[in-house]
Amino acid sequence: MSKKVRCVHLLCKHAKSRNPESRRTGESTKEIPVEDAHKELQKYIDEFKGLEGQKLVDAFCAAAQKRSDCGSYRKGGDLGFFGPGEMQKAFEDASFALEVGQMSGIVDSDSGSHLILRIA
Repeated sequence: MSKKVRCVHLLCKHAKSRNPESRRTGESTKEIPVEDAHKELQKYIDEFKGLEGQKLVDAFCAAAQKRSDCGSYRKGGDLGFFGPGEMQKAFEDASFALEVGQMSGIVDSDSGSHLILRIA
């Protein structure tokens, strides 16, 4: 696992997030149950079904820009290239398990709940 990957992600923070505040809105997420974050992410999974290639990337990035609670929302959820040990373990494991162009299911980390799309 010595190579680097590039991913975009959509983060829904919730009550169990280590820093329960949206970087997009500045609002607290302390009152949002994990289950609600998962339900919202499931709606995006359903929305993206049937999309692939650039259409999936474009739709995913637009959704991340509109909804993600990570500061990367400004860049459509783009985290750039990263290698082993640079991200939280659950996020890293999920990212490296994906093929280029593949989207994860819901991934929980200390930051919250994510959808991840590997783009390189």
